[in-house]
Amino acid sequence: MTISTSHRQGGLRRRHSLTEQAAQAAIDQACRRLRLPTIRAVVDDAVAAATKEQLTYQGFLAELLLAEVDDRDRRSTLRRIKSAGFPREKWLADFDFTANPNINPATINELATGDWIRRGDPLCLIGDSGTGKSHLLIALGTAAAEQGYRVRYTLATLLVNELVEAADEKQLTKTINRYGRVDLLVIDELGYMELDRRGAELLFQVLTEREEKNAIAIASNQSFSAWTDTFTDPRLCAAIVDRLTYNATIIETGTNSYRLAHTRARHRTPATGA
Repeated sequence: MTISTSHRQGGLRRRHSLTEQAAQAAIDQACRRLRLPTIRAVVDDAVAAATKEQLTYQGFLAELLLAEVDDRDRRSTLRRIKSAGFPREKWLADFDFTANPNINPATINELATGDWIRRGDPLCLIGDSGTGKSHLLIALGTAAAEQGYRVRYTLATLLVNELVEAADEKQLTKTINRYGRVDLLVIDELGYMELDRRGAELLFQVLTEREEKNAIAIASNQSFSAWTDTFTDPRLCAAIVDRLTYNATIIETGTNSYRLAHTRARHRTPATGA
């Protein structure tokens, strides 16, 4: 079949006889076919606004296309946040720095830029339970997803269990590669439970896969000197600490419960200040 030059090159279809109703139907059909749901949803409002504001044809088209782009970006961000697997929503804007003076807002704001993720550097949050580690870990991971980074959140015990099962099913390489590909791997509650040598070795393989390539962030209630309680092999423990601290940002969140202080602040009465 021979295709005419005009069809090969594309171009506008001149349909002067289209009624307004037919034009609306054509727009709706075209948006469905081209998968432009936002334009399809806002086009009537956009036409009314363009008429009122006397936009040029280019201005009108730009408004429609930018609306589609913005909505696609928003949907992509929501998909990245969802696929990260965060257990709950946490945002940096909701963190009360006055409740934990050990945490420097300037440091957190710098981390929120995501430069450390681009460099592939580690982040370690060390402190007692309730000091805000998980909040910051999830919130920084969420901020990273908003910036376009691929993020994965997991508990240390769940990650190790998954690795052990993958090894038993001869799927270890595939699983390690999957965790190695994300831009930021977030491991919460590292150090809460003792890991046997096999589990620790498998976790070490994940850390080695990511070393100096992709960023990792961890939260632990144990200081590094006490990690021998979690990783019972001293040499393996030292190697894991080395992987997690090289070029790392280390934030010690202290011992005073952020949650307790925050709860007290919310219930403090102005009259007594208690």
